[in-house]
Amino acid sequence: MVGVPLAASQFSTALDSLGERFASLRLREPAALERVQRSLSRHGQLSPIATFEHDGQLELIDGFKRLHAARALGWSELRMQRLELTAAEAKLAVVTLHRSRGLTELEEAWLVRSLYREDGLTQPEIARRMQRDKSWVCRRLMLVEALDEAVQADVRLGLLAARTAVAVARLPRGNQAEAAQLAVRHVSPGRVVGHAVVGARRRRAAQRHDPPAPRRSGSARSGTGVSASS
Repeated sequence: MVGVPLAASQFSTALDSLGERFASLRLREPAALERVQRSLSRHGQLSPIATFEHDGQLELIDGFKRLHAARALGWSELRMQRLELTAAEAKLAVVTLHRSRGLTELEEAWLVRSLYREDGLTQPEIARRMQRDKSWVCRRLMLVEALDEAVQADVRLGLLAARTAVAVARLPRGNQAEAAQLAVRHVSPGRVVGHAVVGARRRRAAQRHDPPAPRRSGSARSGTGVSASS
């Protein structure tokens, strides 16, 4: 696990100077954004955002809700702490920074996939550096790779709850979009999966038992039905 130096030097930085390449690894829940915006409006910025430099660009590690709330309030800058980390270390730092509050299962899965696919870390290495066992890493990777990308996009935008997406991931990909649409109508996760499974079974049963269309006879194709001898 990457240790985050809480005593790192703090600076003020312009909002438009911050990159958001890690935004796809985090949820953007409207209710949480509203709470952060109210807090900034009433109390100001209580803690610095965390950043690191990558290819000459200052990238945000933690503080996405504060960034979006600050923009909504018309602020021009935020206090930050700049950490000397590689991209892989910065992703691992997300886990450290959220150790007390915890990440959702899907956010953990996004981080694992990013470390595995983009940074080239092996599953045993990810397990060691995240202080987890290898089966935990494997389960997170299987979760995110089984889940339809469109459903994941809905979760990132706050249209679908993360726990519901985890339930939807148990379905075949062909049924996940239908299940996600049911969830948007405020159906509980268990019922979402149940509805989608029942629907898929009914469609398969209909395909098996639907009789083929009757074949037309040769006389019917001729349009007269009269034999040549009549």
